[in-house]
Parts: sequence; C-alpha cells; structure tokens
Amino acid sequence: MGLPNRDEVEGKFDQAKGKTKEVIGRATDDADLESEGAADRAGGNLQEGFGKARRKVGEAVEDVGDALKR
Repeated sequence: MGLPNRDEVEGKFDQAKGKTKEVIGRATDDADLESEGAADRAGGNLQEGFGKARRKVGEAVEDVGDALKR
C-alpha cells in the first residue's frame, strides 16, 4: 500500500472535523451544528474514497509499466 494522497488526508481531516461538530452539537443541543458535522463527515468519506480509488488506479498503472519493462 502506498502513502495516502492529498484527497485521502483531507477526507480523513473532514471526517474528524465533522465528528467533532456532531459531538459538540449534541452536547450543546445545537441541531444545526450537529447536521453540519454529519455533512462534513459524509463529504470526508466521499473524498477519502475518491482518493483511495485514485491511488489504486495509479498503483495499477505503475504495475503495468513495471510488467512491460520486464
């Protein structure tokens, strides 16, 4: 497995930020903040998934290139 790319890292950050907002929203009974956190977390999941797919495609292209060099 290669190093995570920018999309994966930003996605993880958004997930953590969203979870924090959700917890604070629940603790302070702020439904808007809680739903904003849920949206941030969902966006982070999507961005991380995109980053993983992008990395896997890049690794596959590298593997094909390595196989052709042999």
